[in-house]
Amino acid sequence: MQQSQVPALLSSHSSVVLLTVPVRLVEVQGMFCKTKTRTVIYHNNTRCISSLKVVWRKDPALDRAIEHDKRYKQCARVVKEVLNEPGQVISLRYLEKRRERMRLKVKAETFINQNPGLFDVYYDRIKPKTEPVRFIRPTDRLHRFLQEEQRIFSENEPFIVSKLCKLLMMSKSKFLSADKLLHVKREFGFPNDFLVDLVPRYPQYFRLTGSPGEGKSFLELVDWNPEFAKSVIEKRAEEESERMGIRVRPSFNVQLPPGFVMKKEMREWVRDWMELDYVSPYEDVSHLDQASREMEKRSVGVFHELLSLSLYKRIPIPILGKFCDEYRFSNAFSSTFTRHSGIFYLSLKGGIETALLREAYRGEELVDRDPLLRIKDKFVELLQEGWRQREDQLRLKQEKIKEGMQLLASKVGD
Repeated sequence: MQQSQVPALLSSHSSVVLLTVPVRLVEVQGMFCKTKTRTVIYHNNTRCISSLKVVWRKDPALDRAIEHDKRYKQCARVVKEVLNEPGQVISLRYLEKRRERMRLKVKAETFINQNPGLFDVYYDRIKPKTEPVRFIRPTDRLHRFLQEEQRIFSENEPFIVSKLCKLLMMSKSKFLSADKLLHVKREFGFPNDFLVDLVPRYPQYFRLTGSPGEGKSFLELVDWNPEFAKSVIEKRAEEESERMGIRVRPSFNVQLPPGFVMKKEMREWVRDWMELDYVSPYEDVSHLDQASREMEKRSVGVFHELLSLSLYKRIPIPILGKFCDEYRFSNAFSSTFTRHSGIFYLSLKGGIETALLREAYRGEELVDRDPLLRIKDKFVELLQEGWRQREDQLRLKQEKIKEGMQLLASKVGD
């Protein structure tokens, strides 16, 4: 909308407010302060705020929370690559050629040596009558972990089913692209084969059309379960109401980051917005104007619920962006996380914008733990066992070198 159009719009429609939030990136004392720009038309009787600046402030603790998982995720990518091979074996030569795809910064051989608990190295021929070359295959310890992973998935299957139902129930048409769901399965902790194994066993909830992987396959919700249609916010309000004996309104927990100072205009806007009734992410909002404050409230509720359903209570912005149409997100939806800095944190770590749910963390520690994170814990135990083994081997090697040098020195002295 051009600036010349603004006066005419305000004069002809007195209940319409134009909210402009400027965008820029500046660096202050070594940290980026990011202000988003967005123009939103709000209907209802609200104050006109001509310039609402929302400052992005770096949160080192939450950035460190993202860094914690880098080594674990790198190992998981390599394991996945090997497990997807026929017979779950691959030559080191072929694995080396896939380093870029796996985002592996060291040579494949170096990675194997650094993580001895994952793979056994052996010699075999790629073709008959050729020289044997080095292959790798999962260790017995890795096989035991994979069995434990399946056991944890089985124990939590009702929980996984409810997660999948919730994702469908929040969507506009109650169905989602199967290929998009495959793309986000790790974010929500779904098993690799959930579309072909889990979904067919629950025909009362799901209907899969088409063939996943071809771009024209969809997962559709068959039946609406009212028990699943309660958000984390609503459940928390119900629990507090029972404990206190009075009705507690569903509301967001707001935890402003350290050093965050709101200007008066922003404080008033947030106060008015917080006083609006909570809009459930499972509620039909087809009657709401996309630019209304109620729709903003609903969008924040959807983001809160999606992050609550995710494994680490955080999701990269590019992944959320794949579902703009399905969940009615605006094109500039990422500015929501900056506008509501007391609810979310928008991390720029690693050059990727990632939305985090503040209430799920205490400093850099994730305190709102998903039951499926037990799988990660077991995998980390496997990795740490291998790292300790490598440290012991290196220490013994250094001791032998030291003994040899001492022996050589004594002979020279004689």
